[in-house]
This record gives sequence, structure tokens and C-alpha cells, in this order.
Amino acid sequence: MPQEVLRVAVLALRRPPVTRWGGGELRPCALLPQEPQAAPHTRLSVEDGVETWYLGGRDLTLYSGDTSHHRDNLSSGSPKIWVALRGQNPERAEIVLVTADPYEGEGYAADLDLIVEAVPMPDSIRAQVADFVDRYHVDMPFKKRKRLPVDPNAMTARAPRVLQEADKWTNAPRRR
Repeated sequence: MPQEVLRVAVLALRRPPVTRWGGGELRPCALLPQEPQAAPHTRLSVEDGVETWYLGGRDLTLYSGDTSHHRDNLSSGSPKIWVALRGQNPERAEIVLVTADPYEGEGYAADLDLIVEAVPMPDSIRAQVADFVDRYHVDMPFKKRKRLPVDPNAMTARAPRVLQEADKWTNAPRRR
């Protein structure tokens, strides 16, 4: 199965806590098409208490079997990349997944231990995904299964609804 791997960099915003009892919130906010020279888990800026962090690089893998999903994403009007993070501390947060497949991203969103966010797809990545879809997409025709006709008068061999005495387990002691 043909595949293509794109290396991307993940940026996240850490917002201050809303109350003094809460913790800050770390959420993915953007992707860079190339990794910067900065080390992973580096704070890039602080503005009004909101910190921007570079969390690190991650592979975005495109599979030829998912081209219909990528095509759905591209035709949505504003294509997205789904980023899944584990952890709220930006110095130790782990990038679990970066995907252009909206259905895979939705599947990861069900995991309560992960922070999953759909971030805008950069134009250069959009062009690479569109090129990949153009090269490898194959339309699969829909085939509706047809049921076999059933003769209601035909006697078919099927399991009895009530087990016969000989078919029951006899090793178990009976309650009275």
C-alpha cells in the first residue's frame, strides 16, 4: 500500500487557569510545515498570560487506502489536521497523533485521556495531500448485496428453540 510521510511541527497554546483551583489548559493551535531550529518543548512567546509552545515534530502519514477520507477533508471548505496530545504540562506533553483523516481524528477524540484538536491545514500541506489523493485515489463502486430468495414453506434444519433433555448439561447439581 503506497504511503507518504510528511514531517510537521506542532504548536500549542497554554492558557492560564480560569480559577485559582484549576490548572492551565494546553491545546494544539497550529502546524508548521517544517520543524524549526528550536528544541521540542520550548516556550516561544507569552502574551497576556497565554503561552505559545513548540511541542516538537511528528510524522503525518498519508495512506493510499484513506484517500477518500482525505478527499472529504479537502472538499470541506476549510481542511483540518487533527492533533492528539497527552498531558497538560507543555514541558512533558506527548504528541500522540497527527492525521489528515477526519474519521481517525474523530475516533481519537473519544479517548478521555487525550486532548484532540482540529487545527487549520497549512497551504503547503494541503497541496501535498491533494497531490497524494490525485495520484492514488481509486473510486470503489458501491455494490449492494442482494438477498437470496427464501422459500417460507421449505423445511430448514435449524437448532431447536428448547433444548432436549439429552442436550442439557447433566453434571451440574439441580436446585430444588
